[in-house]
Amino acid sequence: MPDQNLLLRELSPLVLEKLRPRLRIQNFAAGQVLFSAGDKTSNIYFMRSGAVSLVCELASGQMIETAMVGYDSVVGGGAALDDRDAMYKAIVQIGGTGFALDVDTARHVARDHEEFRKAIIRHEQLILAQAQQSAACNAGHTLNERLARWLLHTRDVLGADNFMLTQEFMAEMLGVRRTSVSIVAHTLQEAGLISYRRGHIKIEKPEQLQHAACECYATIRMRYEKALKSSASSTTVTERDEAARPMYARE
Repeated sequence: MPDQNLLLRELSPLVLEKLRPRLRIQNFAAGQVLFSAGDKTSNIYFMRSGAVSLVCELASGQMIETAMVGYDSVVGGGAALDDRDAMYKAIVQIGGTGFALDVDTARHVARDHEEFRKAIIRHEQLILAQAQQSAACNAGHTLNERLARWLLHTRDVLGADNFMLTQEFMAEMLGVRRTSVSIVAHTLQEAGLISYRRGHIKIEKPEQLQHAACECYATIRMRYEKALKSSASSTTVTERDEAARPMYARE
């Protein structure tokens, strides 16, 4: 259902009905590349489950994550506003399901309906804010703080405490060695904050993990909460709406 993606949930029935016939259900496999930097994007993606990492790829082949998107937003939304090339590589971090929407339809609806255009702009601004905060975080905070922040954000975009993720992938996204991630993950596990076994991670104590994370987690969380509250200011939030929001949007 489209209402399992929070951006689509923001839209009025009128605008959603314009999109619905062209929303194609799609399965996303871990490691799948949706598009690369410099590509002409043919689709934008609304996740219902799973997570997509937006990464900067270096000449060496190393990839460093700048932002992460789950059921809270849209992947490649900027293509609905103009015909610019993709600015980043989008790779599925955790497999899931969602919708693909062809760019022609997205541009047509964005041109004719200010509501959709504003929603896309708002979510693109949030992704930019993530990227800016990630750059500052990578430069100024310890790996312990960064990994705690990254695990919490993954939890938020999935809306779940359990997920499958390898240490190799975590190390690549954070731009560090696998052995370094292994040491920090072991420390977090020894403290009882997470449990980790064969690629399966469970956040055991999210509140305590927040204390271990740097300020960047709270900063991004605050920005998302503010944006979501602003978009919902003219509507009544039901219990079902509240339950469907990601962790960072809950009281």
